[in-house]
Amino acid sequence: MKPATKMSRAVSQLEHIYNTLNTDFFAGTLPVPIITVQSKPGTYGHCSTAKIWKTQDDNTYELNIAAEEINAHIEEILDTLLHEMVHLYCREHGIKETSRGGQYHNKRFKEEAERRGLVCVQCGANGWNTQPSDRLAQYAMDKRWNEIRIGRCELPRFSIGPDGQPVADPQGGKRPSSTRKLVCPVCGQKARVTKASAFIICGFCNEPMVQA
Repeated sequence: MKPATKMSRAVSQLEHIYNTLNTDFFAGTLPVPIITVQSKPGTYGHCSTAKIWKTQDDNTYELNIAAEEINAHIEEILDTLLHEMVHLYCREHGIKETSRGGQYHNKRFKEEAERRGLVCVQCGANGWNTQPSDRLAQYAMDKRWNEIRIGRCELPRFSIGPDGQPVADPQGGKRPSSTRKLVCPVCGQKARVTKASAFIICGFCNEPMVQA
């Protein structure tokens, strides 16, 4: 998949990824939402609790990826999409997966997320959350999906505090990547690996690849 450098192409890429995730992790049973890219400081994305978009044939949900995070590592985008798709699955099946105005992710959310291979961690007052994993990084590499190369200019980053409110994060609030990018110093061939200790030889030049 070519890197997306225009917003129209970025949304198209997100729609393609959503459809593929729907097939691979939900047997294609989820409805197709309207995917948007909007500013959402303090979060990575959201899925509406109701069908707030009217289409020609029906009403549908909104699934948003935060404009501040759209150019994150591809495994982070996959984690965010799958996280919101779990919410969508629960809403379609009458599963109460959150409380406290949608801020607290309970054990039902954790169960449904882990059924899709997501890694869940406890986040204090926010309950269970998901985080990118080597599995998602490998999945992206198998699909040959690239990062989206367009994003809103850097704004102050936020993390979620114990009270559930956004807190300015001096470290930038970014999640560590699960992958490393390597390049052949001779021909420029590129590769991605999920293990820091991986040693890759370029198949064209028989030269060790170095970190890009």
